[in-house]
Amino acid sequence: MLKGSVLKASSLNEAPLKYSVLKDWPELERPREKLLHLGPSSLSDAELLAIFLRTGVKGCHVVDLARQLLLSFGSLGAVFSASQEDFCARHGLGMAKYVQLQACLEMSKRYLAEKMRESDYSLTSSQATRDYLLSELRFENREIFAVLFLDNQHQVLAFERLFFGTLDAAAVYPRVVVEQALKHHAAAVILTHNHPSGIAEASLADKQITNKLIQALQLIDVRVLDHIIVAGNQCYSFAEHNDIPSFKGK
Repeated sequence: MLKGSVLKASSLNEAPLKYSVLKDWPELERPREKLLHLGPSSLSDAELLAIFLRTGVKGCHVVDLARQLLLSFGSLGAVFSASQEDFCARHGLGMAKYVQLQACLEMSKRYLAEKMRESDYSLTSSQATRDYLLSELRFENREIFAVLFLDNQHQVLAFERLFFGTLDAAAVYPRVVVEQALKHHAAAVILTHNHPSGIAEASLADKQITNKLIQALQLIDVRVLDHIIVAGNQCYSFAEHNDIPSFKGK
């Protein structure tokens, strides 16, 4: 019976059940040692979360605790986007862990923002821009419409979240976007919003919003370089799909 259990655990890329204490695991099966030897991409979601948690609870080592939390929340993304109340209510978590997680997420966003500012934007959208927008919007459980304001060298001036909730052509006000563009002395913008549904496609409403904003911003000589939709781990670029009218044929 034990042999069958060990084989089953191994097939799931988990440590054999006979190792009840993490320090007794083979070195390359311990999350921290595995990361140092094989790199962070080699770790599962549970192993990464275990490194963040650092310690388990009585009767449950840290990797099993991480697995239980992922099962309870549903995904790593759900852990990240959990409310303070929901996060702190889970066994093995608490206010200190919540604060640490929020600090980690904010450091990640700021790092990606620096990378984006250091890279030149292109009509096909730089990977740095995608990574930054993913970090900002993919874990949101409501729709958010935001704008990256750029100077005439396409360097980032500011990132502003402007509209919230269910978005349609009537819920996004061009006047507000124009006012913010003037405030930041922007020469160009990248529009962005998220699809909490995870569907990386542009709806009719998305196209209508984009066209309205292009027309409004043209009046003050501000170019719309792209409209990027964030859906889960994916991005949909209007520019890449030739859906930015001012760029067609260029």
